[in-house]
Amino acid sequence: MTTLVFGHTSPDTDSTGSPIIWAWYLNEIKGESAKPVLLGKPNTEAAFVLKRWNLETPKIIEDVESDQSVVIVDTNNPSELPANINNANILSIIDHHRLVGGLETRGPLEIRIEPLACTATLMHKMIGKDMARMPEGIKGAMLSCILSDTLEFRSPTTTDEDKAIAHDLAKDLSIDIGDYAAQMFAAKSDVSAFSDAELLRMDSKEFELPGTKFRVSVLETTAPKVVLDRKDSLMKSMETVAAEDGVDQVLLFVVDILNEEATLLIPNDLVKGLAEKSFGAAPTGDTVVLPGVMSRKKQIIPNLKV
Repeated sequence: MTTLVFGHTSPDTDSTGSPIIWAWYLNEIKGESAKPVLLGKPNTEAAFVLKRWNLETPKIIEDVESDQSVVIVDTNNPSELPANINNANILSIIDHHRLVGGLETRGPLEIRIEPLACTATLMHKMIGKDMARMPEGIKGAMLSCILSDTLEFRSPTTTDEDKAIAHDLAKDLSIDIGDYAAQMFAAKSDVSAFSDAELLRMDSKEFELPGTKFRVSVLETTAPKVVLDRKDSLMKSMETVAAEDGVDQVLLFVVDILNEEATLLIPNDLVKGLAEKSFGAAPTGDTVVLPGVMSRKKQIIPNLKV
């Protein structure tokens, strides 16, 4: 049976590139049949990366069949995985997020989770000397994943290992990191074709506090004004998305990559109080700027209070 390799729903660059990387490793190095797949349409940055490195866009799947062999990358959260995931044959998990719990497996499995900024960084370490056999396009995907997840090393999740591996890959590929990252972020910032609901779900994770369930959405951009000009319609759409997704509130953080800050939209008193308790902010209108806030994983979700 061919093993399916996939990341989380609403795939970003890491959840698009890492399945491609690991499927290559399983096929070409381990001699096992593997196929990368996606749990949704890749975002604009991920689509740019696939085109730049001449990589085929993996097939999008809705669910997995019972007993299907799978490798899960860039998540371990059941809410971000296919509905039937606990009936699949999970062979391994490769991730860099907090351990959530809730997955059930048929037997022992390999789990590798490290406090790195990017799954692709961890894969580079796991592949080791066999990196020499990796084709240029897969290396390009790996570099892209790291630059995306670290926001070109601006994110506080960035480690020395992420930086060192990215610089080694860039040197090998003769890539100028600054120029290439700017191209990636420009692609990520082009959200003109997306509806408000699509923007709110594009890069989001569910998170629950006692009595309140959130969809925590982050839009990383070099052109925050483009998104903030739509704030009125986005805030109206929050109610619809929350109702459809079964959460109490959608939170939207617009991360300004270049100025290294986030703007939180304040649609109601619940979010106003959350901003005050979580970030020590004092909102006076329908937005509040949070200086230095760049990472949902390290700075947003761990601080949320109601």
